[in-house]
Amino acid sequence: MLAAERHHQILKTLSEQGSVRTKEIASLLSVTDETIRKDFEVLENQGFLVRTHGGAIPPKRALRELSLTERQLMNREAKNEIAKAAAQRIQPKETIFIDASSTALSITQYLPDFPITVVTNAHDVVSAVGGMEQVDLVSTGGLYEARSRSFIGAAAEKTLLRYNIHRMFFSGNGLDLQRGVSEGNSRQAAFKEHVIECAEDVCFLADATKIGQCSAFFFADCSQLSTLITSKGADPLVLEAVKNVGVDVISA
Repeated sequence: MLAAERHHQILKTLSEQGSVRTKEIASLLSVTDETIRKDFEVLENQGFLVRTHGGAIPPKRALRELSLTERQLMNREAKNEIAKAAAQRIQPKETIFIDASSTALSITQYLPDFPITVVTNAHDVVSAVGGMEQVDLVSTGGLYEARSRSFIGAAAEKTLLRYNIHRMFFSGNGLDLQRGVSEGNSRQAAFKEHVIECAEDVCFLADATKIGQCSAFFFADCSQLSTLITSKGADPLVLEAVKNVGVDVISA
């Protein structure tokens, strides 16, 4: 079977089923899994699908970038439980980074009552912790992005270089086992990539709906994470695989 014929069958199955699995389509077309993975890569580069762990989904199902207000309304209970578990990891006098994600923002409700330094690029984090006596607050400044109510760009990245960040708390649109953590906004992805370089403990916060999913821009391999804090119901096969690359996995 020619590649073009395989691609046609892959996209036909994708349209009919809403997703395709590598092994199933390989069996259907009587080719190897590796051949199908290469086909997926070609079709993704052409914009016809988005690869996921073990398969692919249509672009329309890839997680789009939502505004902060939209994100705050989604899975609120799960995000609060994740935030509580994250806050319990903070130690006295540490310097922590909190990003502009709705899950990380929830940490501000549970910060421990001892001295810490909070570095953030999020306007809402500044508003939430600005009056706390035990917190030394550092805003990165930089280019303001209204949709996420956060600062990004070269000026924000330069601020990061001045600090040894003990713990980084952040989220994203999804975690794919093969390709890592992704964002729907290329500038947010680039900024978080810079924070990871400055952090000792890299803590990814993701409710169960994000496990096994992916978005447009990948910025961190699973092996770069120190900790994954997720909610109940996350795909156990993905969690086990993440543990196997040395990540501490916590289900809140």
